[in-house]
Amino acid sequence: MDALVPLKEVRDMCSADKCERYGKNWGCPPSPVCQSIEDSYDKMHEYEDGILCQYTARMDDEFDMVVIAESAKKHKSMFDTLIRQLKLMNVECMPLSAGSCTRCRKCTYPDKPCRYPDKLYPSMEAYGLWVSDVCEKSGMKYNHGENSITYTACVLVKGVNE
Repeated sequence: MDALVPLKEVRDMCSADKCERYGKNWGCPPSPVCQSIEDSYDKMHEYEDGILCQYTARMDDEFDMVVIAESAKKHKSMFDTLIRQLKLMNVECMPLSAGSCTRCRKCTYPDKPCRYPDKLYPSMEAYGLWVSDVCEKSGMKYNHGENSITYTACVLVKGVNE
């Protein structure tokens, strides 16, 4: 949990809108789901433990868009399964995904409420987390070598040891 330190600089990168989702997605800033940096820290640290989840795949080359797309889909599917299982076990959790929410073809933000608020997981970056830093501070590899793609998400939990 000590590795979860939100940074204003990460949030500033979101506002540069290189992914073209800033202000267009419930899981991305400046949506109210993405709190201030201070509130993000407080919210994350209401939880006792965290689990980092990664999916890594090998690519033929650094532009292997098929593997990149398939890997993103597999990672999100496995992460969804983990969250569903934790909720079935009545574990209070806060999922932070790898990248922005892609559940809907076109997000309703900012005009209408989220279609699936119980399945809306803001990204680690939306909470101001520098993902490679979180991995490093947690003793987890972030870069798995040339021609690889890795997606990293985390889920914060509480009440597991009770």
